[in-house]
Amino acid sequence: MKIAGARILVPGATGAIGSALAERLHQQEAHIAIAGRDKAALARLAGVCGDVPSRRFDAYDLDICADTVAWAHEALDGLDAVVVCVGVAGFGPAEDVGDAVAEHLVTVNALAPMAFLRAALPLVPRGGLVAAVTGIVVDVAPAGMADYAASKAALACWLSCVRREQRRKGVDVLDLRLDHVESGFAQRAVVGTPPDLPRGQTVQEAVDKVMEALEGAAGDGSSRSPGRA
Repeated sequence: MKIAGARILVPGATGAIGSALAERLHQQEAHIAIAGRDKAALARLAGVCGDVPSRRFDAYDLDICADTVAWAHEALDGLDAVVVCVGVAGFGPAEDVGDAVAEHLVTVNALAPMAFLRAALPLVPRGGLVAAVTGIVVDVAPAGMADYAASKAALACWLSCVRREQRRKGVDVLDLRLDHVESGFAQRAVVGTPPDLPRGQTVQEAVDKVMEALEGAAGDGSSRSPGRA
């Protein structure tokens, strides 16, 4: 996909990866719209990126997630890509994670990204793409992360199915399966304490891999999941 001139929505733009990705896309002359939960951080990022369109949302409100796509489509006069960077971590043995927390993890990590991308599918034209960050937990299935890993795996499976559905239309569907990133994400878990993890990649290294995946998209719906983006 050619980044310069592309109209791209980045939900989750107030997180470490999302904000760095938005800045990189802006630097490479994409026309971006950003969406996030933190109102102040969203305003700062919009200013850094040249006063781009911005909108606040809560990932727990799936209707607002879907409406944000329609908003971006209007604000950008079209939409070539949606790259979802929404997510929250959770740790602890399965028996210690309550149902309310499990529901929260599934909503934020799976249902909210699905809502964004589901709304985008009728709007993104041939040659465009939709993408979401999943994570290495999908492949590793580590102990102490059952509900978190399951929520990410649900999103990964959904992306695989939608990729097959969109081939005829010519829209690429990317699973950005990043390795551990030193972004502070694990320390902001909704529950539990992260286990000892090997040193991960930097946020900028993660964004490099996301950009590589976006730029490498075939533009005809044939792109496979880049795996570890």
